[in-house]
Amino acid sequence: MTNKISRRKAIGNSLKVSLAAMGGFAFTTNKKSALALKPAKPKKKLPVRISLNTSTLMHYKLAVDVQIDMVADAGFDGIELWMRDIKAYIDKGGSAEHLKQKLQARGLVLENIIGFSKWCSDDPEERKVAMNQLREDMDITASIGGKYIAAPVQGLDKLDPNRFDEYADRYNAILELGDETGVTPIIELWGAGALSKVADCAHIAIASSHPNATMLLDFYHVYRGGNDWDTVDCLNGKKLPVIHINDYPANPAREKLNDSHRVFPGDGICDFDMVIPKLVDAGFSGGFSVELFNKTYWETMDPKTILKNSYEKTFKVVEKALA
Repeated sequence: MTNKISRRKAIGNSLKVSLAAMGGFAFTTNKKSALALKPAKPKKKLPVRISLNTSTLMHYKLAVDVQIDMVADAGFDGIELWMRDIKAYIDKGGSAEHLKQKLQARGLVLENIIGFSKWCSDDPEERKVAMNQLREDMDITASIGGKYIAAPVQGLDKLDPNRFDEYADRYNAILELGDETGVTPIIELWGAGALSKVADCAHIAIASSHPNATMLLDFYHVYRGGNDWDTVDCLNGKKLPVIHINDYPANPAREKLNDSHRVFPGDGICDFDMVIPKLVDAGFSGGFSVELFNKTYWETMDPKTILKNSYEKTFKVVEKALA
């Protein structure tokens, strides 16, 4: 008969039904186990990255590969490394390729490299030396997968307002060097340095007439230089790959602040609720990179604690500002 079911098939069907029933019973009655397997709630997705400038760990004298692991373990999205730490690692037998692989394996965006050269000096010989140094630093940066290197204005005590075209030409020269190496130098604002005004920084960048011209701002330096946050959204945020984030106290007075006075975001007087939305609305979607040099933190916290505070306080400040 065509509708006759074989003994083997009947047993198989019975077994399938039994297993399905057992599976259903286990799922519906063991609620605690089911809840235990439920994945943790993901953290809120921000339109920017939370990153760390390893100046924050400077006191602990950690090797650069250790810095990378600790920053990744703390939950950061990106990292800024110091060229001197990279060179020290390579001099001791490490390789740039290993650092590149480690950054990729740990899922960290290499936001920027911190280096120093007197590329804007009035002394032609000093500028020549600086260009050679910058080329070397850019080549190392490229070898670990970096695309940006900081370029603060060193070698000048103050800017001459009648010579901005010269400064722009000097910035153009290192931008062209960046074209050759694949690493863009970011002209950096220093609140107590020669280039302390956002308007002057923008002037030099725009007057360089180079499409890759960009600026490196810092919450502390903008305040220390006496700049006005109300007009920061005049800048094209899409052109800013990274911004240093930190906070500053009400005392001492602005003019007497130094790097060691920087505090965790949210622990000072910066109006992040006003500034961060302005930056994001202006197109910024890069990395807010925590940069601190606070000696009190170094004396009272171990590296894991300072990293935990840096990440959690910064995430909270950014999340609240963009809520």
